[in-house]
Amino acid sequence: MLSTGLSLFSLPRAPILCSPLHPTETPPKSHPFSQFSSTPTKKMAATTPIAITTSFGLKNLMETFTVDVQRAENRPLNVPLIAPFTISSSRLERVENVAIRIELRNGCVGWGEAPILPFVTVEDQSTAMSKAAEACEFLKRSPAMTMGLLLAEIDGILPGHEFASIPIVSPAEAAELAAKYYNQGFNTLKLKVGKNLKADIEVLQAIRGAHPECLFILDANEGYKPTEAIEVLEKLHEMGVTPVLFEQPVHRDDWEGLGHVNRIAKNKYGVSVAADESCRSLVDVKKIVRGNLADVVNIKLAKVGVVGALEIIEIARASGLHLMIGGMVETRLAMGFAGHLAAGLGCFKFVDLDTPLLLSEDPVLEGYEVSGAVYKFTNARGHGGFLHWDNIA
Repeated sequence: MLSTGLSLFSLPRAPILCSPLHPTETPPKSHPFSQFSSTPTKKMAATTPIAITTSFGLKNLMETFTVDVQRAENRPLNVPLIAPFTISSSRLERVENVAIRIELRNGCVGWGEAPILPFVTVEDQSTAMSKAAEACEFLKRSPAMTMGLLLAEIDGILPGHEFASIPIVSPAEAAELAAKYYNQGFNTLKLKVGKNLKADIEVLQAIRGAHPECLFILDANEGYKPTEAIEVLEKLHEMGVTPVLFEQPVHRDDWEGLGHVNRIAKNKYGVSVAADESCRSLVDVKKIVRGNLADVVNIKLAKVGVVGALEIIEIARASGLHLMIGGMVETRLAMGFAGHLAAGLGCFKFVDLDTPLLLSEDPVLEGYEVSGAVYKFTNARGHGGFLHWDNIA
């Protein structure tokens, strides 16, 4: 995602994204529980979904893996933005997330990140810090227990997060950035729409002029009424533009409207509709499947968690739904974990994990490498990224 309203495409309720490390937090070269390929590195590029051929074995893991916490603490994770992050419901001047560090008695360390976007997730950092501290206190005083029991307890402490967005910009800014990312090799741009129909069309025209060959993904973040969403598709059709995807065109609770737009988009314009804000749980996904309300569901780990993501993936595989993985305004800590999940499972048709490009600084050490439209994952313990705990905030 970009701070400009464009997102580049290059190819957990519990906000703890585990990256097992030694207490020194210097990642060794390999770890038997974190290998996602049999080769030393794995690259993930646009539109290269790989079929899943093995079972997750999640139920067995939840019932047999024991978690014994020695230390648990949280701190502010404040990072400047390149430019303000604006959506229809809020404006973010700087990232003020929460970092979490969990150390097990066997020396393994897990890192977590909870994103904060006012009116979208929790209202402010202090609220998130308070809830994270509550969860950490629970972990510190709890006896060793299975992962399933632990996550059930944490689920009762932490509120769920919902969705993420990227900002809306002027046509001139959009054109400038489209040209910039065209030169970097990105062929598909995700554009935030839904605040002003006329302005949305002007931005699309400006981008098309600067990057004639680019493909579009539109993300309305619930911004349109069903009639407006269909009007956008008609206007684009007149321009000779067929979006790759139309994400969350209507309000998350407008199930009838979502299904209506999905049918028109698919049957009349050949456009797939994705559910993001409407996909907040496994229950929502089952409802989408039963009603044929969307062709794609967007999984965000800060929204559904790792366990929730795996459950949704199973449903999607069985029902024929396509999968998208996205993020909020997060650092490479959270995005590294999501990237490993996407690269390891290989079942995501749309990969949208570039939120770190919003940031003017990178507080995360090690982890994945980025080269234009390609993310490279190396054989490190966990996802390989970590923080210098005393240097953040």
